[in-house]
Amino acid sequence: MAVLPVNSFQSVFNGLVLILLLLSSLQCHADARDLEIVGWVENTILVGPGISIKAKLDTGAETSSLDAEIIKKFRKDGKRWVRFRISDRRTKQEYIVVRERIRTIKVVQHDGNAQTRPVVLMKVCVAGRLLGTEVSLIDRSKFNYPLLLGRNTLKSFALIDPGNTFLSSPNCSGS
Repeated sequence: MAVLPVNSFQSVFNGLVLILLLLSSLQCHADARDLEIVGWVENTILVGPGISIKAKLDTGAETSSLDAEIIKKFRKDGKRWVRFRISDRRTKQEYIVVRERIRTIKVVQHDGNAQTRPVVLMKVCVAGRLLGTEVSLIDRSKFNYPLLLGRNTLKSFALIDPGNTFLSSPNCSGS
């Protein structure tokens, strides 16, 4: 049985650690190659009403948000629901949408004020992918983009190129 000096053992150990780090790094890069590079603004389709809508892709926001006017929160069959209005900014057409309220979140604004928002599940077509995503409902009428896609939505498919916009198209079959 060969006995290695302590320095040799340490060298072998350090080499193994380096190999493991390199392998894990390669795994991260392989995952990154599966992600689509998209701009910080992309065209999307809000499935259901079928509205073509520009979205800001914002890695600084955890939850996505949608420009909506809440008409009514209600309960039906023991579940919490919300009825809200969304508008197509291009055509000025308005849509009434009813969705089950998944949860309610509290969002702290940059000025320190907190808002309570209902969260619903919506289907969004972005970069050729049809995604079911949670969106909080809030008045975004003063913002340039009625839909903000946050990290929870983006992490499954996107790498954001902050220097470009409109790098993809929202072509989803069945949308």
